[in-house]
Amino acid sequence: MTDRIAAAERTIRERWPDVRLLTDEPMSRHTSFRIGGPAPLLIIPSGPESLESVCRLMDGLELRPLLIGNGSDLLVEDRPLSFPVIQTHSGNEAARLLPGGRIEAGCGITLARLACFARDCGLTGLEFAHGIPGTLGGALFMNAGAYGGEMIQVTEQTSVYADGSVFTLSGDEHGFGYRKSRFSEQGGVALSSVLRLSPGDPEAIGSTMEELASRRRASQPLEYPSAGSTFKRPAGAYAAALIDQCGLKGWSCGGARVSEKHAGFVISDGTAGFDDVMAVMDHVREVVLRETGFSLEPEVRIIRASGPAPV
Repeated sequence: MTDRIAAAERTIRERWPDVRLLTDEPMSRHTSFRIGGPAPLLIIPSGPESLESVCRLMDGLELRPLLIGNGSDLLVEDRPLSFPVIQTHSGNEAARLLPGGRIEAGCGITLARLACFARDCGLTGLEFAHGIPGTLGGALFMNAGAYGGEMIQVTEQTSVYADGSVFTLSGDEHGFGYRKSRFSEQGGVALSSVLRLSPGDPEAIGSTMEELASRRRASQPLEYPSAGSTFKRPAGAYAAALIDQCGLKGWSCGGARVSEKHAGFVISDGTAGFDDVMAVMDHVREVVLRETGFSLEPEVRIIRASGPAPV
């Protein structure tokens, strides 16, 4: 693995000098939890073409990199990682208006910026996404949603790289479900997407975005490092309500604890390590299962140092 990562670094430096490379880069600098050990190689493509080229190189070297946007849904083990990381945020953030109330955008654009672009174009449908601290690519990966909106409602088609080729997904081919998609189930790299929205009044759209932002600030512990909602909503219940019902608000281990403000968030006081967060999550799942019979599934993506697949 080490030899192949070194070969990837040499090849990228020779062929694509505009691609930024960081070696032994702490992932704590690239995740909203501020937790994560050093990646042997962090690759920052300069645009969609170099992103596709780097992905082809990874395939050729039989390397399985972790792709990240803002790292806002990741909990990364704080030991040295054994695989490279590709950050899609930089260089793939363009958005343009298409006919018929549609927007085409690169996978690295933040949802906040994308929602503002839609507002400025007089298009409604993305207000729910304004406060989600991730990129379009990450939102597609997990069919991100909030306040009654989800990516499934607005995504028309997506350009994808997978298995050596680029192709287009349309409609149901995205495989969207509750916090899952074709990308989370089968892999592939979203390069760009076309979103279909509806005409709306920019002022009214902006007011809705502000209202949702105020609700978010009032109800969520945004001042602390976290990965957002820690657990998925179980069928027939709400994770936060179950956790609160079990008296787990404030339960802590090391620098991690269940938020007193919103029981659905496990937060860090700035000193938490991977094991602290996992201990809190494991305790919450154990108590909730014992006391209520509901099994909580993590919504946060847990990345082990041995491999990028969530566990």
